[in-house]
Amino acid sequence: MIRATTLDGREFPWRGEREHVWVDASNVTPEELDALRATFPMHPLALEDAQQAGQWSRYEQYPEGDFITFRSLARPRELDEFTERVSLFMYPDALLTFSRERLPYLDQIWRMVGRESVNTPGEITFEILDHGADSFTAFLDELESRFDVIEERVFSRSKRRADIAQDVFDLKRSLAHARRVAYEARDASVLLARHARVPDADLVRFRDVQDTMNRVASRMEGGRDALTGLLNIYSGVQSQRMNEVMRTLAAVSTVFLPLTFLAGVWGMNFEFMPELHWRYGYAFAWAMFVLIGAALALYFKRRGWW
Repeated sequence: MIRATTLDGREFPWRGEREHVWVDASNVTPEELDALRATFPMHPLALEDAQQAGQWSRYEQYPEGDFITFRSLARPRELDEFTERVSLFMYPDALLTFSRERLPYLDQIWRMVGRESVNTPGEITFEILDHGADSFTAFLDELESRFDVIEERVFSRSKRRADIAQDVFDLKRSLAHARRVAYEARDASVLLARHARVPDADLVRFRDVQDTMNRVASRMEGGRDALTGLLNIYSGVQSQRMNEVMRTLAAVSTVFLPLTFLAGVWGMNFEFMPELHWRYGYAFAWAMFVLIGAALALYFKRRGWW
């Protein structure tokens, strides 16, 4: 599918125009691809990258024009691994965007073209890249929100704590994937802002995208460290609670140790044991059990062992 609009926002059926236009091509047929190649000069390597599935973000300056492929996150709020990719062929007075399938966010930018003034190819390129950069920001916002929820669960005593380690590992896996995509996009934006053959005003816009991607990279490093720290805190809390359980069990065992000793002594079947025939022997035995157990329990409580 090929659609075209002038840089002042007038959409029209494309018939090979190549000046003052933005042409968006998605899921093109071989005939449409031939028409695009006949109209716009495209380096074979750039065209190959634009058609290749899973191509990483990259920028290259060819004699035919500047070329950038930019991958962003398709569903950042869901923290999944789905990405979307658009390739841009930038010319002095035209822009060609190329994608394997129609991207919804391009429709938003499409409606913005020419709304206030005549746009340049650099301005449209900036809007596309800025949207891609915003997807990483949305991902990090959602990640930090879920991090806060898990952090509260770490110190709670609810049954939901059982899946904390798995939840942290899931977030780390999602972050690792997004981090790879973001770093590739950042490198491409750095090269674009440094070498693109566009007016200075557009270079300033590209540097804004570069700055956004630098902040994204910094936040992702911080997020990775925070998740690692949260996992360590969780392990520490688990160890502390296990120590509390063991301390309680040890205190209970210590209370019953002398009682077990006395029960063992009085349970021996020797013939000459004075307590066996004493009228108050049974009551005396229970009194000793209660007195010794209560005394040890009180002692452990005051020492903070129980």
